[in-house]
Amino acid sequence: MTGQPEAMRFDIDWHRRAEQIELEGRAFIDGSHADAISGGQMETIKPRDGSVLARIAACDAADVDAAVSAARRSFESGQWSEAHPRVRKRVLHELVDRIQADREEIGLLISLEMGKPITDAIGEVDSSCRELAFFAEAVDKVYGNTVPTDAKSLGMSVREPKGVIGAVTPWNFPLMMPIYKVAPALAAGNSIVLKPAEQSSLAAIRLAELASEAGLPDGVLNVVPGTGEKAGRSLGLHMDVDAITFTGSTSIGKAFLAYSSESNMKGVWLECGGKSPNVVLADAPDLDRAAEFAAETIFHGAGQVCNAGSRLIVERPIYEDFVSRVARESLKWAPADPLDASAKMGPLVDRPALDRALGYVSAAKSDGATVVSGGGETLEATGGYFMEPTILGSVDNSMPVAQEEIFGPVLAAIELEERGEATRLANGSRYGLAAAIWTSDFGRAHRVARALKAGTVYINCYDRGDNSLPFGGFKESGIGVDRSLAAMEKYSNLKTIWADIS
Repeated sequence: MTGQPEAMRFDIDWHRRAEQIELEGRAFIDGSHADAISGGQMETIKPRDGSVLARIAACDAADVDAAVSAARRSFESGQWSEAHPRVRKRVLHELVDRIQADREEIGLLISLEMGKPITDAIGEVDSSCRELAFFAEAVDKVYGNTVPTDAKSLGMSVREPKGVIGAVTPWNFPLMMPIYKVAPALAAGNSIVLKPAEQSSLAAIRLAELASEAGLPDGVLNVVPGTGEKAGRSLGLHMDVDAITFTGSTSIGKAFLAYSSESNMKGVWLECGGKSPNVVLADAPDLDRAAEFAAETIFHGAGQVCNAGSRLIVERPIYEDFVSRVARESLKWAPADPLDASAKMGPLVDRPALDRALGYVSAAKSDGATVVSGGGETLEATGGYFMEPTILGSVDNSMPVAQEEIFGPVLAAIELEERGEATRLANGSRYGLAAAIWTSDFGRAHRVARALKAGTVYINCYDRGDNSLPFGGFKESGIGVDRSLAAMEKYSNLKTIWADIS
């Protein structure tokens, strides 16, 4: 087992590779591929040019039921759920190696189906391997407890896998988001039914194939591509699913809470939307570095990242200068063909996403905001869904552009009039996924970090972290965490056992 990323290659003709790649769009249920029972299919569109990439199975309630039945059989058999930890560890490490060996093909799938620059897409594969390797090593490191009792009793708590886990993932990280769910759930001994986003299902299907080749028993990992209205809803309402884990919009997260109440009160773990504040004070240690981060955190992934620093809150004495610095940095993020190895930003995932982002810019201008840079569609001749990296100035925190998740390359710059108002302004959102504070006063940084209502707070940086730290949100950004050993808790039941031994 290695799990170590190889050096990035820039001598590959990715356009030629794209023409040669084999695409598998069928569901993966009980160890083999299957068409949707209804025969239905969906088209996956290439964001780079608007053409059809593939046709994939459009699964519905019947397919979800078949997948859940396979997952339940596999779980009750004990082949995985009761396997010795070293067996689960060996299989998961083998899966890491198989993914790493296939990194270029999977990276190409990611780039083709959601428009991510190819170098970022391959980087996502490498990060996913590190995540999976972490949980492979964690298999035998999560314990129960024996509690103090009198000499005639034995009290203990043990962790047991929950059973069948339904996982619903978004399109922006087609491999990493499934790994965030699948890795700890498998490490804990569960069986899984994964419903990937309809825009980007190919990488998830490939993940299931590789897991089977790595030795995962049939039925332990099933993938049912389909729409949220049919496949996702069916999974949320299924009476034989023990827990749902979801990453996506807050509105759909609330729908899964409703599905739980309408069915079997299954546990629901949510990582939802964000409108994360990036607060830059006048005493920030390095304004050029802060500007680089401010641009990267909103334009990386074309802004289609849940914890993007989409609200830039800058103290008045440096506001004009700092926003100008960020505007200069935005020039480095000009959209380009994602199959070009030098591209930093690709298109948005589809036409509705592009139209939505452009609509927010138009509305913000009507509300009194100014366009500092960008603001429009670009590269129209390609047929793709490209948008200029956009910075809006003179934004009031009450405007929709500052309150609602856009999921596009649109930065709302807000002037902070009084330093003491930084925390109140940053917390002035229904979301609480991430936040950042830039200051040379570490005492102030720590006080502000503790006061910010966000699951992750960055100090003098943004979007940095490690597998060993949890990632999740406060308020309407979610329930529970991904990553770290804490993630395994939501995929297990804590059972108390008491014995009289006199």
